Amino acid sequence: MTEGTTSAAAEGADTLTRLENEGEIAADYLEGLLDIADLDGDIDMDVEADRASVSIISDSNSRDLEKLVGRDGEVLEALQELTRLAVHRETGDRSRLMLDVAAYRAGKRAELSELGAKAAAEVRSSGEPARLKPMTPFERKVVHDAVKAAGLRSESEGEEPERFVVVLPA
Repeated sequence: MTEGTTSAAAEGADTLTRLENEGEIAADYLEGLLDIADLDGDIDMDVEADRASVSIISDSNSRDLEKLVGRDGEVLEALQELTRLAVHRETGDRSRLMLDVAAYRAGKRAELSELGAKAAAEVRSSGEPARLKPMTPFERKVVHDAVKAAGLRSESEGEEPERFVVVLPA
């Protein structure tokens, strides 16, 4: 191994350790929240795409966790920000942690990937840009990734909370 390869491997291990620590801090915070709210759920931690990923899942068919998702994921977004703040308080570093509750984001990701692929196909056939409805940063990122995978380009335009994706012809 060369010195550059060794330092890159060490940096990667340091990053993984840092992200795992973020996940553990977030899990502790969320377990406390679940206890206070008297909700049943298990915490699953992972590292995906250079960010900590924490999911609250339930073994039962109870819809209790849906309270933590809220209408259109609004409660989930707020809970994610609170969790990121808890991680920041402990580490001093800004966190890009991604939180999912009751597989809401996983389902949303699949739906948005399909939307991005369909928009790319329409733009490819028409040759005209397509403007999509306003979306959250998470939603826009998923659509951008789907458009890129389809071989086209996209941009975000507008100001929050009305920021939206524009799919551009090749």
